[in-house]
Amino acid sequence: MTSTTDRDVLSSNVKPINYGISLHDLELGGAFGYKGSVEIEVQIKSPVKEITVNAFELNIQEAQVSGQGVESQKASAISHDEKTQRTTFSFPNELPASEAAQLQIDYSGIMNNNMAGFYRSKYTPAVEPSKSVPTEGDSHLMFSTQFESCDARRAFPCFDEPKLKATFDFSIEIPDDLVALSNMPEKGTKEGRKGFKIVSFQRTPVMSTYLLAWAFGDLEYVEDFTRRKYNGKPIPVRIYTTRGLKEQARFGLNNAYQVVDYFSEIFGIDYPLPKMDMLAVHEFSHGAMENWGLVTYRTTAILFDEQHSAAKYKTRVAYIVAHELAHQWFGNLVTMDWWSELWLNEGFATWVGWLAVDHLYPEFEVWSQFVTESVQTAQQLDSLRASHPIEVPVKDALDIDQIFDAISYLKGSSVIRMLSNHLGVEIFLRGVSDYLKAHVYGNATTEDLWEALSKASGKNVNSFMDPWIRKVGFPVLTVAEEPGQIGVRQSRFLLTGDVKAEEDDTLWWIPLGLKSTDKATGAATEALTTKESTVRDVDEGFYKLNTDQTGFYRTNYPPARLAKLGAQSDKLSTEDRIGLVADAAALAISGDGTTAGVFTFVSELSQEKSYAVWSQMMASLSNIRSVFAGNDKVASGLKQFTRKLVSQATENIGWEFKADEDYLMGQLRALLISTAGGAEHTATIQEAKKRFQRYVSGEREAIHPNLRLAVFRINVAEGGKDAYDAVKQEYLSTTSIDGKEICLQALGRVETTELVNDFLDFQFSDAVKVQDVHSGSIALAANPKARDALWQYIKEHWDAVYKKLAGNFVVLDRYLKNSLQKFASHEKEKDIAEFFKGKDTKGFDRGLVQVSDTVRGNANYKERDEQLVLEWLQEHGYVKK
Repeated sequence: MTSTTDRDVLSSNVKPINYGISLHDLELGGAFGYKGSVEIEVQIKSPVKEITVNAFELNIQEAQVSGQGVESQKASAISHDEKTQRTTFSFPNELPASEAAQLQIDYSGIMNNNMAGFYRSKYTPAVEPSKSVPTEGDSHLMFSTQFESCDARRAFPCFDEPKLKATFDFSIEIPDDLVALSNMPEKGTKEGRKGFKIVSFQRTPVMSTYLLAWAFGDLEYVEDFTRRKYNGKPIPVRIYTTRGLKEQARFGLNNAYQVVDYFSEIFGIDYPLPKMDMLAVHEFSHGAMENWGLVTYRTTAILFDEQHSAAKYKTRVAYIVAHELAHQWFGNLVTMDWWSELWLNEGFATWVGWLAVDHLYPEFEVWSQFVTESVQTAQQLDSLRASHPIEVPVKDALDIDQIFDAISYLKGSSVIRMLSNHLGVEIFLRGVSDYLKAHVYGNATTEDLWEALSKASGKNVNSFMDPWIRKVGFPVLTVAEEPGQIGVRQSRFLLTGDVKAEEDDTLWWIPLGLKSTDKATGAATEALTTKESTVRDVDEGFYKLNTDQTGFYRTNYPPARLAKLGAQSDKLSTEDRIGLVADAAALAISGDGTTAGVFTFVSELSQEKSYAVWSQMMASLSNIRSVFAGNDKVASGLKQFTRKLVSQATENIGWEFKADEDYLMGQLRALLISTAGGAEHTATIQEAKKRFQRYVSGEREAIHPNLRLAVFRINVAEGGKDAYDAVKQEYLSTTSIDGKEICLQALGRVETTELVNDFLDFQFSDAVKVQDVHSGSIALAANPKARDALWQYIKEHWDAVYKKLAGNFVVLDRYLKNSLQKFASHEKEKDIAEFFKGKDTKGFDRGLVQVSDTVRGNANYKERDEQLVLEWLQEHGYVKK
């Protein structure tokens, strides 16, 4: 556990009790400045002459202190440390200990455009806007906040640490015809300066600064109510949007009120606030933010148009709503003690978010999606040397943004899924409920959660979970077969396949989850707790380890066993089949398995009916094709292999959506058509071109909303500049919530350097919001014909790239990782390292190390397997000898 001495924190001598924040004289144009005053009621534990708070990008005019037993005096000196984002007020006379002193600070700030702190978002109104809506260029504006992790200090001076909880009173002066929101219900409205009103809000519960929020704009809402009663009455649940969009919030709303009730029941604690508001924000760095009582979302994470949105966004909205609402208890009511335990917030909210979606929509089969996406993404990152433990020592809170990654969210949630499966979900949730009740309105540690789960289950949870949380990496289980039994050995899995002895000293607790026949009595519940062991009474006819892929590890079977399992897919669950494909592909990269083994296994699955299994097969094959794209013979053979694999399934599923068709069938159709088109399946390309021509001619129903991405991608790849220009125009004119994201993903399929550069110029123009720039470059990086030009562009335009994205390092770090990690060449890895050598990489240095590790692993794989892959393709008729 990180001790408090390993943290760079504010003095514990002065503790906030309540903030009274008042914002006024907002400049709704020009510099977008505002004036603020904050009165912080503080407890002074022992006499001091100085008080230090956090502040960043604020201009502090004056500060004075007064109150119980404290002589009123103004600060004689105000000093600011830009690096630590701390402001110190020095007073002429010593301040005595006091239970209730008042620190009054007058300051001014900026409503910035960096998606952090108190900021402005541009949008195009869907209907005629109210008269006073501010504009910037051709766009209209809304205003909101994003404070996690360390950006409350950008909006008001505060004690900006998760443990320094307080209550908050908030008021803001806004134009008469606009709407203001905050965490709590409105308390009252009074007249402000001419044309303005001052809106004040009720006092919040005790909470951390990063959970405070406010917003204002030309807003409207849809409303429903919880079905359960809280303090004798249902709670209003609302989703706010800028005017004209509220009907697209109906699906999110239908989820939200049900999830509030569901979590109140399973946690055994009623939702504690009098309302639950949610807000669609037009520019947003993340997916959403769990501000207590006022959750904020990027538009594609909360809005869904039943007529025009692609169905895949339905799962996204349902899940993100559930994830953010889980935080209202796990994170808001009980908060991690310090940022090193961020995983407590994010890992748990991710797992229980999927649990809620599965409860509401069992037909979505979300746990198979979880294995395909969440588990694989986490294992990809955690198989790098540059990974980090789930619980990371954090000295300086300003470093935390780089830890908001797949380890915190996805490895954290995968490990929780493994633990809940071992203990039983009901017992696990009982332990979680006990944990929440024991620490309500306070802070807690990982040990506190383990203690509650141990009491609920009667098992020493800490003893077997500690390595999973505090050690980097995860294991591969290597299987050796003997008559009637198997030997299993655990070792750390690295994508580069070169784990050293000193890196392989972690002993993980590994639930074996053996799936076999009744002959293997008791082995299903066994766990491996030593480096190696033997499992007896195994039926050699059929067995599989890690049933339903609930354990966070990979399994390396003998080649003949993997091939046999491919032929026994009817005995395997969807999650089992996904895990076998993903493990085989990862083990091929590391050199523990072979690419030929992957090809043989997936060939057995050509009659597969599950969308999630196809999704994993296509992801694994896509990565293999990406790595070997530089060899024309191999690339051509792999394209032919992919085409053969998907042809029959694509032709069978067809283009038409049936009225009674289930959700996953529609997802599978979109995936197969997109893959077949990318593998040059002639009939698919012809049909996609035909429908695209009708679509751009004005016949919008020619392309089903679910097929826009597939059809646009095929046409951009096949149709040259004309198709590229048409999709670019679609981006500029679309009114669909998901339309811009879909167009950017499709435009990345361009095939000439000229169009790559044009697309990148477009991405970095004002036409594309900063929040969306990475979408286009992810597609370019995945495109072997565009990848080199993308890197060349970044190098040549680095100053402009940095200027556009570095206002928010979360955005820049995400952009670079997604743009550079697809290379498979040692020369490129050196070139990337050389380019950034000597540059200030604070905020994205960890991401660059991860890029380096990934590219090196890809390059090793390419060098080792390229000839073997070519030989397999020749032997099977995909390449002429």
